[in-house]
Amino acid sequence: MSQNASSAVMAQRVEARDSLDHFPTPPWATRALCEWLLSAGESIRVSLAWEPACAEGHMARPLAEYFAAVEASDVRDYGYGRVLDFLMPYPIDFEPDWIVTNPPFRLGEQFISRAIEIAKRGIAVLVRTAFLESADRYAKLFSVSTPTDILQFVERVPMFKGRLDPRGSTATAYCWIIWRKNIHGAPFSRETLFHWIAPCRKRLERDADYPNEAAG
Repeated sequence: MSQNASSAVMAQRVEARDSLDHFPTPPWATRALCEWLLSAGESIRVSLAWEPACAEGHMARPLAEYFAAVEASDVRDYGYGRVLDFLMPYPIDFEPDWIVTNPPFRLGEQFISRAIEIAKRGIAVLVRTAFLESADRYAKLFSVSTPTDILQFVERVPMFKGRLDPRGSTATAYCWIIWRKNIHGAPFSRETLFHWIAPCRKRLERDADYPNEAAG
């Protein structure tokens, strides 16, 4: 059997420095996060979420199924949400309780640092599990701003450059990293708790998530 070595499949994905690193998130993976936040007692039903790397809205739409309101933006005009460079200190006319996103991998640390400054209640980022590695990232990010929760998918979350594919497969593992804050805006905890996301794709996936083709 031949090995699938496409850049969308292998964990060692390499993107050009000027790439927007656009890998749409299957909506069921966002619903899995929202279901976990509800089970953890987070009041997202009355909260405002901001998705600052929204592209065509594949994450923002399922967020709107759970949050009271959702703001969506991206550095490029994909025809959905505002055009806004999240990493630039522009003033914004809203105060997000949560920032939830699948950031460009090469800008992940910058996205997280800025999100921690802005979000009132917490942030959640979907990343390759390999993002947890790296002594440099530990020194600059994780040891300084310790995540409160890591949600590891036991199912693979197939992501492909520039498209959703309900029949695609992947060798890359993904997880949600979460930073929760208390009512005073301080870190919820200095300890990181690890959680499994049990198999949920079949339950949370919708045919309407893939408007151009039937879900497989």
